[in-house]
Amino acid sequence: MRLLVVGGGAREHAIIWKLNAASKKHEIYCAPGNAGIGSEAHCIDISASDIEGLIAFVEKNHIEFTIVGNEEPLSMGIVDRFNERGLKILGPTKSAALIEASKAFSKDFMERNHIPTAKYRTFSNREEALQYAEDSDYPLVIKADGLALGKGVIICQTFDEAATAIDEMMVMEKFGGSGRKIVIEEFLEGEEVSVLAFCDGRTAIPMVPAQDYKKAMDYDKGLNTGGMGSFSPCKVYTKEIEEFCFERILKPTINAMRTEGRPFQGILFLGLILTQKGPKVIEYNARFGDPETQSVMLRLKTDLLEILLACQEGTLDKIKIQWEDNAAVCVVMASGGYPENYEKGFEIKGLNFYKSSQDIIIFHAGTKEKGTNIITNGGRVLSVCARGKTIEEARNKAYEAAETISFDGAFYRKDIALKGI
Repeated sequence: MRLLVVGGGAREHAIIWKLNAASKKHEIYCAPGNAGIGSEAHCIDISASDIEGLIAFVEKNHIEFTIVGNEEPLSMGIVDRFNERGLKILGPTKSAALIEASKAFSKDFMERNHIPTAKYRTFSNREEALQYAEDSDYPLVIKADGLALGKGVIICQTFDEAATAIDEMMVMEKFGGSGRKIVIEEFLEGEEVSVLAFCDGRTAIPMVPAQDYKKAMDYDKGLNTGGMGSFSPCKVYTKEIEEFCFERILKPTINAMRTEGRPFQGILFLGLILTQKGPKVIEYNARFGDPETQSVMLRLKTDLLEILLACQEGTLDKIKIQWEDNAAVCVVMASGGYPENYEKGFEIKGLNFYKSSQDIIIFHAGTKEKGTNIITNGGRVLSVCARGKTIEEARNKAYEAAETISFDGAFYRKDIALKGI
């Protein structure tokens, strides 16, 4: 089958790696891809947000199925445009992708459908937001309404910090138009768990859970990032909690989206927090999570394409999804200065040691080729992943691999998956 994967990060690399692991071989293209993806698929120089360019490529090259990894084209309506042209694609429509593209929409959606989440207020006026922040208890969470590459959430310990965050978002437009409207919500305490789910509009089947690390530095210090690592399984996500989240969160979400006229097809991501009062939703994403996908794909036994086609065709209830009885760990190697200012163009050394490994897989994110070398080309550069019988075994393999890979300014957290042991 001729396939197109839209995106160019480690998440898309993991998806392509899993598609290639199937017994049936496919011709896979990726737009725009990266240096690592280029060894497993045909990279094409089309931006993930160039919807008309992608349509032209799909039609010219007779692509049979398109899989969207990136949130931006989903929020722009790529699925709607492909559907209008009669092109087969998996992902939510623009109206369904709003569940990620607007924090205000998702919070209102949860409130009217009685899905457990933090108390909140939405603001488009700076003075009203400042007054609410002044009257609130702390810590307090301030979120940009729109997409912000995982960085538009600030936890504030004092009113001064909240006032700075409000001004950065609403006045200085640190996150562009995404911060013109903000959500202010109560701070919740507890373990965070990510649950991705395959969805066909009516049926939702959760994947194995994962936990990720959003802060840049060890022990959750530093700024928020797009994610510095992940692991799966999660001992805190008990059978009882799993059943609660399916019955009270996942199933009601899918049913309500369909009832409201925006049926969700594709991958729904639940960002959960396990509070003393039970699990609550921190956020929804409308696609595969990053870096959770890297860990989860290392545990999937069933043919990924078979599942994704069932999501698109509305036949997910006919699929039995199987998982390996193993563990997986992902350690993100990032450029010095990330998530703020960082330099690009440094040669990456040590990648060839693991090309033939079955248990250590290096997924590329911010990389590109320069002559015969692979150089850094982004903030998050590599996802160094490993699988083993236990979290401890997988973790040891991942860190052993990370220690042998180098580039100027490289850094990574040293505490990934410790709490999973």
